[in-house]
Amino acid sequence: MNAAGIPSGEKQTFALRVETTLDALGQVLTWFESFRNAGIPDPIWTECQLVLAEGFTNAVRHAHRALPPSTPIDIELILMPQELELRIWDQGQEFDLEGAFRHLMANPDPESEGGRGIWLMKALSTHLSYTRQADGRNCLLIGKRFDDLAQVYRCQA
Repeated sequence: MNAAGIPSGEKQTFALRVETTLDALGQVLTWFESFRNAGIPDPIWTECQLVLAEGFTNAVRHAHRALPPSTPIDIELILMPQELELRIWDQGQEFDLEGAFRHLMANPDPESEGGRGIWLMKALSTHLSYTRQADGRNCLLIGKRFDDLAQVYRCQA
């Protein structure tokens, strides 16, 4: 068992449901803080916290822009021995994340504020996807392997 009381070596799933409001970001971050000592290396945990905050605020500001605040946003954390997955479900319109990223790569504009979050999430995750689900919701999947930590340190050397 690790410092957070989560059995090591087992896949564990944790869920949170919040309303569509930027005020709920504090609740989301407090929830994620409870996993700080769950066996996630500190630099990886920090990167995932940043990507979670970006993904959540994008769901509120963009996907749920025209929806009532009572519309839920579901968040799930799946902890595994060498990786984690964060999933953020929204009920907005479909969005082509890969197409948006390709467009940003083809048309870089350092002055533009739009798209920086996509760059950030892509850079800090091992796997990033946004797909329409059979139930009509969209799922932002953020995958992060803990051995990515070795990549971070090799890049800094």
